[in-house]
Amino acid sequence: MTFQESIQTCLNKYAEFEGKASRSELWWFHLAVALVTSALSLLSTVVASIFLIAVLLPILAVGARRLNAVGKDKWWLLLWLIPVGGIIVLAIWWSEPDVV
Repeated sequence: MTFQESIQTCLNKYAEFEGKASRSELWWFHLAVALVTSALSLLSTVVASIFLIAVLLPILAVGARRLNAVGKDKWWLLLWLIPVGGIIVLAIWWSEPDVV
């Protein structure tokens, strides 16, 4: 999946927590969000914060779909609430190959 396709897919499926997402879909979308947030923070931190709030649901949805693809329950996404360790565990799981 290309950079543009992943952004389109994630925004089209912004509230779809069922199904599967590829590794490239998740990582390209996270990269796009990071780049846009960085650019917006140069203008205003308030604008960057509003953007992050706007894309929070698509970020959660693609994360849940990726967890489904590796055979984990979407509720494991709550590990995100654990500082440092939770996001490391999620990043490892998100990097695993798909379960067939």
